[in-house]
Amino acid sequence: MDLRVRLLWLTLFRTVATTLVLGGLGAQLSSELPRGELSTADLTSFAIIGFSYVLTLVTGILLRIGRVGPWAAWTQIIFDVLLAASVVFLTGGTRSPFTFLFLVSIVGAAVLLGSRGAVVGLVGAAAAYLGVMVSLMGPNVATANLPRLAIDVVIQLLAQLLIAVLSGYVGEQLSRTGGQLSASERNLKSLTELQNEIVSVMPSGLITCDAAGEVTFVNPAAEAILGASAEAVVQVRRIDELLPGAKALSAARRSEMRVETPRGERILGLSVTPLTATEGLLIVFQDLTELRRVERELDSIDHLATLGRVSAQLAHEIRNPLAAMRGSAQMLVGDAAGAQNERLARLILRESDRLAVLVEGYLKLARPPPPQLTPARLDHVVRETLELLHADPSFRGVRVEEQLEPVEAVCDAAQLKQVLINLLRNAAVAVGPSRGRIRVSVGLAQGVPRVEVWDSAGSIAAEDLQRIFEPFFSKAQGGSGLGLSTVHSIVQAHGGSITVESNPATGTAFSVKLPASEGVPHGANPGR
Repeated sequence: MDLRVRLLWLTLFRTVATTLVLGGLGAQLSSELPRGELSTADLTSFAIIGFSYVLTLVTGILLRIGRVGPWAAWTQIIFDVLLAASVVFLTGGTRSPFTFLFLVSIVGAAVLLGSRGAVVGLVGAAAAYLGVMVSLMGPNVATANLPRLAIDVVIQLLAQLLIAVLSGYVGEQLSRTGGQLSASERNLKSLTELQNEIVSVMPSGLITCDAAGEVTFVNPAAEAILGASAEAVVQVRRIDELLPGAKALSAARRSEMRVETPRGERILGLSVTPLTATEGLLIVFQDLTELRRVERELDSIDHLATLGRVSAQLAHEIRNPLAAMRGSAQMLVGDAAGAQNERLARLILRESDRLAVLVEGYLKLARPPPPQLTPARLDHVVRETLELLHADPSFRGVRVEEQLEPVEAVCDAAQLKQVLINLLRNAAVAVGPSRGRIRVSVGLAQGVPRVEVWDSAGSIAAEDLQRIFEPFFSKAQGGSGLGLSTVHSIVQAHGGSITVESNPATGTAFSVKLPASEGVPHGANPGR
């Protein structure tokens, strides 16, 4: 046990003991003396008791401000012995009812300093007691009952010895137990701090709730994933409101659920563990939203790659007989001039030309030419593209806003213009004349160059978002379904990425991210 704590308990004990002594003196005086008659010895006794209170007060103040040391323990032991000797001397020596104070001083010394304190207390108490006896016997040796006095002294000294042995042993046990307790407290505090640190820095969200389903704890990762502070989460109180259906999940397997948060819908992977001590639940979860998005993107890339290989083979097989058909149709036009067959031959030529353009576009989609990468200013590329589309009929009555920052990226400017033309034309068709607006922005997103085309229509259905980059998938009337597929192929060939978000309330945004120009030599080629 800490010395400060021992001094505190000893101070409290001395206060109680001194109060009892004061009460005993008062009772003794009230039975022996007429009211108002106090001797010098009585006044001295009260003065000593008063001084004891003062010392107790000073000790309490020092303990309060924390300024204690070994000197405080020795001061307390010496004072206790002197206090006992003074009270016994003033109240009759061997006949004093307060001789037990010597035993109390020994116990106090043992509590403070263990066996060493018990030995010091015994020596001090025995010396003080013998001193009191000798000083009181001096003038009365002739009349004293020496045998009786000797028996009283021996009994007192034996009592002091026994108390010293017992209190020394108890004091040592107390010190040892207190040391073990302090070590256990330190270990527990260290483990608690380590546990709190682990919980606070772990990347997984952690929420606990009691048996009634009320939230009791939320770690910082859970705050970040759910987009709310711990106070706000705890105020929700019910786990069913925070993670609907989490209580019904099986503890034996991991589950996934979609949760609406201030950051939008998140996909969470959860594991639920019962807490047997509180009959509550421990819910650990991770945000799988980005992982699932990447998985969908990889699946789409694999699907497009497979589709591209098959399409390239099919386009080759179509192009060869198509060339033969067109040549034959040209010969028929010359042979059937002015006849009904000429009109039919020219129809074959026109449709075969249209089919040839479609096949050529599909071949470019399946095997796009490798981009010639050079550092280019994205804001300049966007402005040049907007100038090309200025006279496009689909842009009549459409308000186009520009938010262009001077950002440089590594790209093929011609292919990037093709990407922008497709995205801008789709946006113009979506909003229609005089029914909305388009915004083109260029900037940095977490240090990565980004071009974003946004329209206010937000007309892409949620079930179509996963398919819009597939060849021949189009909901627009007269659309070929190759525009966005070509955009996707070009962006992938640049080593970039393209994402789309669409909602009637917030509009549709196509975001294209490209490699930065740092560290790429002029005219570099990605190796395709």
